[in-house]
Order: sequence, then C-alpha cells, then structure tokens
Amino acid sequence: MASGDWQRKVAEWLRGRQGPDDLAVFCVNLAIVVLLVNALLRTGWLGWAALLLVAYSMFRIQSRNLGTRAHENEAFLKALGPARPWVQNPRAAWGELRAYKHVRCGSCRQKVRVPRGKGRLRVTCPKCGTKFEVRS
Repeated sequence: MASGDWQRKVAEWLRGRQGPDDLAVFCVNLAIVVLLVNALLRTGWLGWAALLLVAYSMFRIQSRNLGTRAHENEAFLKALGPARPWVQNPRAAWGELRAYKHVRCGSCRQKVRVPRGKGRLRVTCPKCGTKFEVRS
C-alpha cells in the first residue's frame, strides 16, 4: 500500500468527524508526561490515568458531534488564559518571547508589543493614544 493511499483512507475515515483539536492534543501530551512520571514512581494508577487520557482524546477525535466538541475546545482554550499560545504553538510562543517585550500602557492597561534590544523607545498606545517610554 502506497503512503498516499494510506493517508487518503485516514482522511476519508475522518471526514465528518471532529479530528484532533487542541484539547485532544493536550490530553495526549499530558498522558505522555504522566507515563514518564509513572516510570519514575512506579505506581499503577498513573498508568491507568494516562490510558484514560488517551481514551478521552480518541473519543474527541472520533466524535461526530462537532458543535459540542468545538464548544468544549473553546472553553478549554479560554480557561488557559495567557498560557494559550504556549499550548497551541510553543515554538512560535518561544520566538515571540525572545524577539519582543510586552508592556502595558499606564493609563488604559492595554498590552503593547515592542522589539527587544532597541534601547529606550517612545511608544504610542494603540488604544488610547498615550505616549510613554519603555526600555526594550
């Protein structure tokens, strides 16, 4: 069986199903971490917890109830708050952290992104128009 044929069959099987979303991927990654901890601590119940996490993620991936799964995924992403970029795309979040500094406007508390390593910058808040200086 050619690799393209296998990929086509998987895509055909997933048609009309939820597929892997952020919550399912997070559950699988958490299961891997739990298995690594289980290997160090040698407890049986952690292995079962990892198995339940993988089973739940497989349920999410195979679900045909798209509206409910999308609502659950959005609630999960909303609950993550500031950690959301680190869960969705850790490589991009790390690049953002290294390249830019995030500061808050003193008057309206709006976050403003400024490039790192440029010295002292005069920044204009995009929300309220206040000008302030920051060290990048």
